Amino acid sequence: MTSPHPHSHPDPRPRRRAELFVAQEAAAEEDRRFTTSATADERSMLVDILGAQRATLEMKCAGLDAELARRSVEPSTLSLLGLLRHLADMERRWFRRVLARQDAPALFSSEANPDGDFDGAVADPAVIAEAWDAWRGEVAFSEGFVAEAPGLDVTGEDSWRGPVSLRWVLIHMIEEYARHNGHADLLRERIDGAIGV
Repeated sequence: MTSPHPHSHPDPRPRRRAELFVAQEAAAEEDRRFTTSATADERSMLVDILGAQRATLEMKCAGLDAELARRSVEPSTLSLLGLLRHLADMERRWFRRVLARQDAPALFSSEANPDGDFDGAVADPAVIAEAWDAWRGEVAFSEGFVAEAPGLDVTGEDSWRGPVSLRWVLIHMIEEYARHNGHADLLRERIDGAIGV
């Protein structure tokens, strides 16, 4: 890649978007996100691929504090912190509220403030810690629910989709994370230039 400054030295190693996000070779070898067997049973594949998507989001946010709240471009309120809060609410909605049938209102948004997950994502240490705690707690609940479910045909009732199966929720959550991990790629690159899978 050529440097924009004529008298500075170009980066000797070209930037490749296809590389793993993990910078160090040893860490890359330990990265188990994409090792799921392509011939595994349906449940194992869905669980492992969703786990890989969750791990990717966590990696994209790793090592950042206040920078997590940096917005993309005006007028968007999109930020890594907003994505973390939004996905905590999505985990909570689909696994805790819909499938487990718990009374579990969203943590960061509401009918009165539907964009609270993104609008409230500010560079405050308490807000950042709350988001991490919420996301990790909801992921732990989701993983526990799936592990104990007797099968993928377990169903819940959603106000938007009507009856939904655990199978559909897992597929939907993979789609939800994959979409937002694309946003996370661009947000992280804007913060410190880090790129990769």
